[in-house]
Parts: sequence; C-alpha cells; structure tokens
Amino acid sequence: MIYLILPRGNNFGWGVCGKYLVKEISNITDTKYITENFGVEDIGDEYEFHFLKSKLISETEATNINSGESRQVEGPVLQAISNHSLVPWGPEINGSFKAGYTFFEENILKQEYIQNGKDNFDVVITGSKWCEEVLRNHGLDNVTTVIQGVDQQIFNSHHSEKEIFKDKFVIFSGGKFEIRKGQDIVIKAYKILQDRHKDVMLVNSWYNMWGESMNTMAASQHIKYQVNSKDYSTIINTILHDNGLDTNRIVTMLPRPNAMMSKIYKNTDIGLFPNRCEGGTNLVLMEFMACGKPVIASYNSGHRDVINNDNSIMIENMKQIDINKNGTRIATWDDPDLDETVSHLEWAYQNRDKLKSHGLCAANDLKELTWKKSAEKFIAIINGHKSKEQSKS
Repeated sequence: MIYLILPRGNNFGWGVCGKYLVKEISNITDTKYITENFGVEDIGDEYEFHFLKSKLISETEATNINSGESRQVEGPVLQAISNHSLVPWGPEINGSFKAGYTFFEENILKQEYIQNGKDNFDVVITGSKWCEEVLRNHGLDNVTTVIQGVDQQIFNSHHSEKEIFKDKFVIFSGGKFEIRKGQDIVIKAYKILQDRHKDVMLVNSWYNMWGESMNTMAASQHIKYQVNSKDYSTIINTILHDNGLDTNRIVTMLPRPNAMMSKIYKNTDIGLFPNRCEGGTNLVLMEFMACGKPVIASYNSGHRDVINNDNSIMIENMKQIDINKNGTRIATWDDPDLDETVSHLEWAYQNRDKLKSHGLCAANDLKELTWKKSAEKFIAIINGHKSKEQSKS
C-alpha cells in the first residue's frame, strides 16, 4: 500500500502529473490517494473523476489526518513538494518511507531549504536532471530523478498531418504567459517572420491564472507589456497588437482540458519553445513532440532531458541572466538568443519537407517516455528502500 499525496487537475502541469501518477501507480500496487476536494469540472472527464474518487482514503481516515490525530500511516508515502523550499504539499504525514517529488526553477537555495529536504523526506525525487544537479550542488545527496510521461493514447503521431490551415505555416507556442516561458521571444521572433511572409500564423496557448507570474513579463527587453483589463483574451490580444502583430493571423486559445490539445498540436507546423528555465521536462513540449510534430526549443534546464539534435531544432546560443525578487537574486537562467531563434524559424519555414524527419524522430523518442514507466521508477525507488531496510535488519 502506497499513500499518494498529489495535486489533481486537467489543464495545469502538476494537476495532470498527479492524475496520471495516481492512475499508473494504482495499476501496479494498492494505493490510497490524498488531495484537495475536487469535482468533475476539476478533472474534466467523468470517467477519470470516478476513478480518482475510488482511490481516495476513507472519510474516517481523512478526518483523523486532517484533525492531526493520525500523522503516521502504515506504508510508504509519495508526496508532492510545494516548491524550492522543499516543504511537503498537503497534509504532513509520515510513513514507513517518505519520498518527495519536486519541480522548481529558483536555483539559488538557502541551506534551510536543503535541511527541509533532509528532515521531511527519505529521498527527494526531481522532475529533471537539472533540478537534481541543483540540489546536489547545494548539499542534498539523497536525491534522484524521475521524468514525466506522455499519455500515448492521446498524444501520438497517428493522423498528425494538418487538416486545416493547410495553406499556412502555423507556429504553436504553449505554456503559461510569463518571463520564464519566453513568450516575449516568441512574440518578437514571430513579428519578424510575420513581416517577411504573409502565410505565417501563430497559435498561442498561454493562459495564466496567476497574475503575479504573468506580470513578470514586464521585465522583458523584447516586448511592450501593459495590462489594462481583467479579461485574459483582451490582455493577450492587446499585448500582441501593441507589439505589431496582426491579430487576424493569430489564434488565442482559452484553457481547455489537456486531452483536447492533441488536435491543436497536429494542426500546426512547428512548436516554438524558447524557455529560459524548466524545472521539469516541459509537459507541453513533450506532448507536442509525441504527436510527431517538430519543435524549436532552448537546450537548457529540463529541456535537456528530452531534446537532442535529431528530434528537435535546438537553440544553443544563450547567455546567463540573474533573476531577482524583492531585490534578492533567486535564480540564474539561460536567455535564448533571439537571432538564432529567428534563424531557426526562417529555416523551418523554407524547409518544411525536412521538418518531417525531426517530427518522426521526436515521436519515436517520446514513445519511450510513458506515465507507466514513470510509475514503475517511483515504485522501484520505494522497493529499493524496503530492500535496504530489510538487509539492515
């Protein structure tokens, strides 16, 4: 029996990750699931909703845990970690073994955060090798990596040829709108391509429910950023217009369940991901590649676990930039070069037939990255600990 303390959802990274891990780990061993209250609308699918509900701990056990009467459970615990401070997400529960799973982008860490990792977890599991390296460099040794998977039933290369906008060169950009995700580079690069070619289009899926995160874009040196509305579509289209983009050639996507994105990906020509930092492997990037579609992506942080010269067009020219919050330096990221990004986009536009080989290689590589394999790695880590404890006794 494994206790799983993980977020749930259908249109944000941690929610998708938590949902799939519960499903796949439950297919291998008995589980008890602990999460926030949720309804069908939070999951986006009645079938998955009823499955997740069936894995929840009993009301009696939940009451005991929430009241603080029972903080110790029999069996191992896999729990999400809130952020770079390495504190548990959700109720503080101890088991026979406790593993924490984390993604973070702030790579300048206080020693108290490292101590949190040591005090709260027997092992810290990161979503990328980059995060693992950061923790090791700060003195946390009991750390390993398990990267995310892709739902191959939804995101695959079957029927991946465009069915609409066949006469256009359609660029896709995804991820919540913020300085870290690099949409300012997308806007600037697309503007240059738009002015050169009348048949280019941009499809953006940038919904961001966190205003503070979105406002980090004010630091961009590439675009004008001004928000005078509370309506998301109005905000994005105003930003695009203010930066000289023809909004008649742009599709701004509203949030939709993760499972509905495959059709969007397949009706584009290339994905553009000039991200400055990814604590995970960028689930949107992975799913886009799994659909057999080529990408232009920055070769840094978590992207390095997924992309290579065969399955992508890599942005390799970058400079380090310091990230500050309230006057304190909290991270150092890699800033992708705009000129190289534009050069790659122009090459892709001129060589559409050659893009297919990148897309095919991407689809083949991503077939090896499934949520089932992720679940198996988590269980292997937990079972490995059991074996060590048994050998000690």
